[in-house]
Amino acid sequence: MATAPGARGTARTTPTGPQPPYDVQVLTGARVVLPTGVVDGGEVTVEGERIAARAPEHAPRVDVGGHWLVPGFVDLHNHGGGGASFTSGTVDDILKGIHTHRLHGTTTLVASTVTGELDFLAHRAGLLSELAEQGEIAGIHFEGPFISPCRKGAHSEELLRDPDPADVRKLVDAARGHAKMVTLATELPGGLDSVRLLAEHGVIAAIGHTDASYEQTVEAIDAGATVATHLFNAMPALGHRSPGPIAALLEDPRVTVELINDGTHLHPAALELAFHHAGAGRVAFITDAMDAAGFGDGRYMLGPLEVEVSEGVARLVEGGSIAGSTLTLDRAFQRAVTVDRLPVEAAVQALSVNPARLLGMSDSIGSLEPGKYADLVLLDADFEIRGVMRRGTWIVAPEAPDAPEAG
Repeated sequence: MATAPGARGTARTTPTGPQPPYDVQVLTGARVVLPTGVVDGGEVTVEGERIAARAPEHAPRVDVGGHWLVPGFVDLHNHGGGGASFTSGTVDDILKGIHTHRLHGTTTLVASTVTGELDFLAHRAGLLSELAEQGEIAGIHFEGPFISPCRKGAHSEELLRDPDPADVRKLVDAARGHAKMVTLATELPGGLDSVRLLAEHGVIAAIGHTDASYEQTVEAIDAGATVATHLFNAMPALGHRSPGPIAALLEDPRVTVELINDGTHLHPAALELAFHHAGAGRVAFITDAMDAAGFGDGRYMLGPLEVEVSEGVARLVEGGSIAGSTLTLDRAFQRAVTVDRLPVEAAVQALSVNPARLLGMSDSIGSLEPGKYADLVLLDADFEIRGVMRRGTWIVAPEAPDAPEAG
């Protein structure tokens, strides 16, 4: 019996019996999380790749047994998984990493790169853009090389560079319209001009790996920056005399803040602070996952740097800095509601609604509404994965004693 890696329980990755010879199914008996709230005993009709407004007569019904039914998760910031890197892997490697995260409920994913030589990153952008054109990924996020050496984290310092707008434009052009986000230390020379350039081209300018002051951060937001890359991490701590970037990013309603909710990157009080000041409408949970996500402990490469993963925590072999995460978004969801005690609706906003909005994809993903893609996740009472559907096809099929019966 195949089980999603890292998940407990018996969710199958293949259907339990023959698939029905029709293109409609009605999921019934669910606790459905809709934009208007939770509907107990609700149902969702899937017709082809999309959610339908109503079920045709005699459509087959699938009883999902009171499980939570939520929109598919959307990951804005992900470097790999399943032993595969989006920065250095082959196409087959990248597809393996994407599939690993799909098993854990991430039905939409932005592939993130790490710092490298500019020509190398441009080449990778070309490869990743082909996968975006095929619908495998939602776009590309460049994290580095335009970041501060003071806050480099798990990035190679010798490959860092100032955000010259011409260099930023080179990567955006190499992505052929699929660049979704660029993380910048906006206080560096060229930072503000690069933010303006990205805004003009419809690419998210994200403030991260930064040593900026409060005032410099405000200036960058006014120039067009709209995202905080993994808030709290790789930036100055909040201070009472020098509040730094955190205060500016939390207080401005134009900014969405990324949070890595794995229990390692953030203390629960920091997450609570972010939700209190930004509100559920401005938080996006991300994985910042590297190769080891869904794969296991061991030694890995993150760009040119060697990483040791022990008990699920990734750190650089040299220096010991945290090096991304091994998080999957189902675990971020589960922790949000069981440890952080967030309402399920708030977790759905952070994992689906808000990132879909940031990507400009709210018309097709992010919520369970007619006309949108049938991207959905089934979770049991313990918030373990029991089913994952992407565009009307089960990636992890829910267990059922019998094949669906005609209603």
